[in-house]
Amino acid sequence: MDGAAGGLGRGFGKGLGSGLLGVIIFSGSLPATRVAVGDFPPLFLTSARALIAALLGAVFLAALRQVKPARADLRSLAVVAVGVVVGFPLLTALALRHVTSAHSLVFIGLLPLSTALFGVLRGGERPKPVFWLFSGLGAATIAGFALLTGDGGSLTGDLLMVAAILLCGLGYAEGATLSRRLGGWQVISWALLLALPAMAAVALVTRPDSWAGIGAPAWLGLAYVSIFSMLLGFVFWYRGLALGGIAGVGQLQLLQPFFGLALAALLLHEPVAWTMIAAAGVVVLCVAGAKRFA
Repeated sequence: MDGAAGGLGRGFGKGLGSGLLGVIIFSGSLPATRVAVGDFPPLFLTSARALIAALLGAVFLAALRQVKPARADLRSLAVVAVGVVVGFPLLTALALRHVTSAHSLVFIGLLPLSTALFGVLRGGERPKPVFWLFSGLGAATIAGFALLTGDGGSLTGDLLMVAAILLCGLGYAEGATLSRRLGGWQVISWALLLALPAMAAVALVTRPDSWAGIGAPAWLGLAYVSIFSMLLGFVFWYRGLALGGIAGVGQLQLLQPFFGLALAALLLHEPVAWTMIAAAGVVVLCVAGAKRFA
């Protein structure tokens, strides 16, 4: 009995470690995108990161001899591709031409809530009324932050971030359901491969006229969002969920806005106002309450 409990404890501990690494990797996505979009067009950045990640995903799938998804899974994979491979990266890249990465990270606090909402809509669940109360408070906090502060924000950037969060939540919810059959990192890899032809064509059409003006920071940003944000982050994140459980390890996602704000301040030297930290804190509390009563 003690041995079994110890095994479960070790599994949860390993899950927390792997999940935390995944969250830290994802936390660097918006700061890296902010750097890359300074030199790369948003459409090229979105398609290039998907193209690079798809090629790496194909190597993993082939090397580990993963079973191909069934034809019935293609629709769900297309939803994941639209939400996570195309929608979120493109809309955040466009938004980061109008807002700072620190400002945009406050919106990331709503991502777990967006995922839960689409999980409710897709699964037909009936959460308690308190769930909707916390959901409304979280959304109101973001709306108030966007309207009342000028911390590197703009209406266009804020609306693009809201759209990005909605699409990403849809992709996460669909992917979570599909991962029960295919596995977590396999889902993102197959979704990337499904989008590969379109992304390759877009990358070819939108490539910069000259590569000479692309600085090293932009190349590093592209490498980060392609290798880490688009693929490896999912490997660690889904491994953590599998080892430690969704309920326990999933709470780590609430730390993502704070990790991101720290990275924006340390690496990009962006100002992080107290209003950003306060808004992110309120959103995290609202999301935690909503998930408790889901």
